This record gives sequence, C-alpha cells and structure tokens, in this order.
Amino acid sequence: MKTSSIGFAVLGCLLLGAIVVSLGLGPVKIGPERVMEILWHRSGPGTDVTIVWDLRLPRILLACLIGAGLGTAGAGYQGLFRNPLADPYVIGASSGAALGATLAIIGGMQTSLWGLGAISLAALAGALLSVGLVYTIASAGRQSPTMSLLLAGATVSNLFGAAVSLLMFLNDEKLAAIFGWLMGSLSARGWPVLSLAAPPVLGGALLLWLLSRSLDGLTFGEETASSLGMPIIRVRAAVVVASSLTTAAAVAAVGVIGFVGLIAPHSARFLFGARHSRLIPASALIGAISLVIADDLARTLASAELPIGVLTALLGSPFFLALLMRRRGEPGVGP
Repeated sequence: MKTSSIGFAVLGCLLLGAIVVSLGLGPVKIGPERVMEILWHRSGPGTDVTIVWDLRLPRILLACLIGAGLGTAGAGYQGLFRNPLADPYVIGASSGAALGATLAIIGGMQTSLWGLGAISLAALAGALLSVGLVYTIASAGRQSPTMSLLLAGATVSNLFGAAVSLLMFLNDEKLAAIFGWLMGSLSARGWPVLSLAAPPVLGGALLLWLLSRSLDGLTFGEETASSLGMPIIRVRAAVVVASSLTTAAAVAAVGVIGFVGLIAPHSARFLFGARHSRLIPASALIGAISLVIADDLARTLASAELPIGVLTALLGSPFFLALLMRRRGEPGVGP
C-alpha cells in the first residue's frame, strides 16, 4: 500500500509539472514562475493572463480529462474482455462517431446545443448509436455475450468505417475537414467544451472505479464469477455503459485519439499490478500525462499544429512494443 501511495504521488506530481510546463509553451513563452503567479493571483499584465486562463488552461485541462477518460475506459474494457488488446474503441464508438461527424461535415450542419457544435453533437450521437447497436446484436447472439460483443463490435466498426470511406470518396471537396476531425485535435476547445465533456467522462470513470471489485472477479472468467454470486449481466452492462459513455464524450469533444486507451492501462498494470482499485486511477493519471505531453509536441514540433491523433500513434506504437518486449517471458500480459 505504501509503495502504491508513493507511485500515485509521483504520478500526481508529474501531471502537475506537465500542466505548469505546458501552460508556458507556445508562440508566447511564459516561465514556470510566472505561470504559477498567474494561476495563484490571476493578476498582472493582461496579455499573458489572457493567454494562460482563456487559451491554454482549458485546452490543457481538456487534454487531462480526455487522456484520463480514455485510460480508464481502456482499463474497463480490458478487464471486461480479459483481452490486453482491447481499447476504448473496441465495440465501435470511434467508427460511429466518425460516421456521425462525417455526415455533419458533408451536410454542412450548423446547429448547436448546450455549447456543442453540430459536428460534436453528431459524433456523440453516432458513438452512442454504434455502441447501442453492438450491445443489442450481442445480446441476441447465441455465443457467449462477451465474445458476441467483440465480434459485433468488429463488424459494426468495419461497416461504419466503410461508410465513412465511401462518403469521403463521394465528397472529395470535404476531405480536409473530415481528415482533420478523424485525426483528432484539441485546438480551439475552450471552457464550454471542457464543462460539457467533464460530467460524462468523470461520471463514467467514477462508475468504473466503483466496479473495481467486479472487474477483479471477471478476471477469473465469467463462469467462476457467476458461481461466486456475481450478477454477470448487470456488471457487464454497467461496464459497457460506463466505458462507452466516457469514450463517446471524449471522441465528441476532440475527435479520434488512438493508443492512449491502450497504453495507459498496460503501463498502469506494469507499475501498480492488476487490481482495478489501483489500476483504474493509475490509468487515468498516466493517460492524462500522456495526452498533455502529446499536445505539447503537437503545438511545438512544427510551425503548424500537428494532428494529435497522429502523434499519439507515432509515439505510442514503439512504446507499446517496448513494453511488450520488456514483459516477454512473464506468464501472460493480460489483467
């Protein structure tokens, strides 16, 4: 327990340090001491105060929120499926969101609701529709529900992905806008987006943490868990709802950002073990740190801002391979 406490303290300090450094990065450089002064007093010359509070702080907090949400959703799905390759998009949330956003872009939708633009609203609706469709199909299948979820998720993802590709082929004048959304971005996301994304993301993550003991039970298999009196159907539904709500809200806010939800749980499991009471908050912290660093690189590596989804894939792939190589020879890499 003491070791875990130290580990969480270290991760918390790393996250706070990353936030302070990130607030100073950009075309206008601001030193860490000045950043701390602005955060503490919110006073001084107007330009840097505006840059920190109105431009950079909501974006960086959104990066923390989305990274934490994807990390916890990935941990939830990996525990549910007992599959180390499961990520937040395993049952079709990203493909549904992509189809919804693509339709909104092609249709030129301008409607907004509760501060969310038409593209975000369509992405949220598409993600929830996709997950609902997958769960409905899986519930009616003859195979084990968990296996049916995986198969239905793969099928619906391929179907919706093909629909997106077809729409892009037929509407090549919209390719830049569609690609821009599909690659993910934190640009121009302010306090309204953060305030709307926070409740579902944090609510879903909290529910997953409350389900920690049930997820621990599922690691021994559904038959064993059921024989111990666990209500498997309700637990499975709760995990799917919590993980999908978190993922759908994250994708609607910033687009599709890959690998964070796959890498964060693996890193957390390596550092803190497989007990979900520690794994889920650790995945949240590691996911938040990862996305803040990726956003820093997206803003500073080139003269134009790079798509953050591309950076997470470029950075995440070798990291994940290195993690797998480090664990080679251990008895399994799953939860």
